[in-house]
Amino acid sequence: MNIPRAKSFVFSTGLALLGLLVQAQAVEEKATPAIPVPASATKPVLNDDGFLIVGFEQLASFEFTPPTYDTVGANGLSAVKKGTEQIPERIKQLDAQKVVVTGFMLPIKMKEGLVTEFLLVKDAMMCCYGVMPKINEWVIVKMKGKGVPPLMDLPISFEGKLKIGELYDNGYLTGIYLLEGEKQTKVKG
Repeated sequence: MNIPRAKSFVFSTGLALLGLLVQAQAVEEKATPAIPVPASATKPVLNDDGFLIVGFEQLASFEFTPPTYDTVGANGLSAVKKGTEQIPERIKQLDAQKVVVTGFMLPIKMKEGLVTEFLLVKDAMMCCYGVMPKINEWVIVKMKGKGVPPLMDLPISFEGKLKIGELYDNGYLTGIYLLEGEKQTKVKG
């Protein structure tokens, strides 16, 4: 297999996986109760570089039902709130903030052996072992510059500007969190 085909395969496979995750999550019909927010998730903490430390205990602290075209309630109106309506204000306040997030890498795009775009997921079991993450349990990371070496199965942290809101690719909802990655940092703890 030549290199351009390999890159195309990695990209196509990553997008297909992302689409399947979102579609499978949208099919889930039963409502689950809201997850309580831990007190530790409400106190802002900065790392040594001055970036706000944001964890998945915050990002995944609410239920999100991906909107679909065919979800209609008894009154003929949409039975599912629009994506931005479901995101709590405490999460929306992180929009455009410089943050550091720790998770596990699932590469989507590579260039010259470096990962330029990837999913940062809540835990390793969501990465490769078949446990489907919820849409608020991953962050799409697009690295500025050349990218970073692939590193899977170990927790890694990335600093950058976080964007909150629905993200679409070819008409499909692919996420609600985007990190414009500036650099990889050391995991503390």
